[in-house]
Amino acid sequence: MANPAIPVAIVGAGPYGLAATAFLRAAGVETRLFGEPMGFWQHQMPAGMRLRSAWEASHIADPAGALTLEAYQAAHGVRLAVPLPLRDFVQYGLWYQRQVAPDVDRRQVVEVAPAAGGYRLRLADGEALLARRVVLATGIARFAWRPPQFEGLPPALVSHTAEHADLSRFAGQRVLVVGGGQSALESAALLHEAGAAVEVVVRTPRIHWLHRGQLQGWLGPLRPLLYPPTDVGPPGLNWIVALPPLFRRLPRALQQRIARRAIRPAGADWLRPRLRAVPLTTGRQVVAVRPCGTGLQVALDDGSERRVEHLLLATGYRVDVARLPYLAPALVQALAQRDGYPLLGAGFEASLPGLHFLGALAAESFGPLFRFVAGTGYAARALVRHLGARTPEAAPAVRRAAWPV
Repeated sequence: MANPAIPVAIVGAGPYGLAATAFLRAAGVETRLFGEPMGFWQHQMPAGMRLRSAWEASHIADPAGALTLEAYQAAHGVRLAVPLPLRDFVQYGLWYQRQVAPDVDRRQVVEVAPAAGGYRLRLADGEALLARRVVLATGIARFAWRPPQFEGLPPALVSHTAEHADLSRFAGQRVLVVGGGQSALESAALLHEAGAAVEVVVRTPRIHWLHRGQLQGWLGPLRPLLYPPTDVGPPGLNWIVALPPLFRRLPRALQQRIARRAIRPAGADWLRPRLRAVPLTTGRQVVAVRPCGTGLQVALDDGSERRVEHLLLATGYRVDVARLPYLAPALVQALAQRDGYPLLGAGFEASLPGLHFLGALAAESFGPLFRFVAGTGYAARALVRHLGARTPEAAPAVRRAAWPV
């Protein structure tokens, strides 16, 4: 490690890593970005999906407010559909990356370990670098959750939605989807449209549908009073979620209640017509699964059974910082944690000085906003201010959508 230390190394080139890079560089902070740009979005989300978040909540923040979806449309002479297709959001993210980090280092960081003067980063090709400060923005890819009854089953028969970039491979097969959120319902729609015979099993008595587009249209000029641009949570709670300093002052029990309500499993109302021919079995759980021939025999808690070729888990994600394979055990053990999340302070800094976590790993400390792209602006600004740097003033239209740190 003869090279001089990197002032700030950012690991992860998704929306949070890109936004942090943009803000830090605009503030004059020397920053190096590692990772495949938009990797999770490209390789671990099924083709054909659309973003559930509203248009205004889908911009990756930048300090000048110049790299919006509208700017992408203008630069490419295109008109993006709403709801925003995944493929278009990925292309938008790659365009954003070319503007702020054309020098991204695409090598994988395989280890972050403590070192004198900061942290040692070991790359997949064996090179070792020293960084005085490290920002981890690697997303949720490592945290796909399998309920216990599905552990140990062959991956060829039981998989998680995070393992698929193309669901058309299941054409002609019987597939049981487990889950009641957007991922489950949209995966079921895509499977059905690809020619699979699909059923969705949901443990709750009913599916929650989000009708916000119609309601927001009725509100007209009153809409900003009930709906902040971040678009996370129902009216009332959404403003608490949109203001992390307020969220952090609440008692933890209330924070947990708000977070559960703000991100409970739900599907966008625009999915309903695409699911008319798909059985949606509510109020039921899978209690037993066993391989049977080339497929699976699945038992539900009402005594009924299903015979399918594949079981697709849309059971969400559970953060556990110990599951990040690149974090040295000594770092994991030294981190102050709660329920698998690192506990973070100002600037999203962990209990280990110079180590920061952005995105979903910050949700326990700063709220559910950081599970969504809409949190990129607040996170990047807070990081810059914590480092004592200043960003250029944003354009007036963007400043209205920013909140105090």
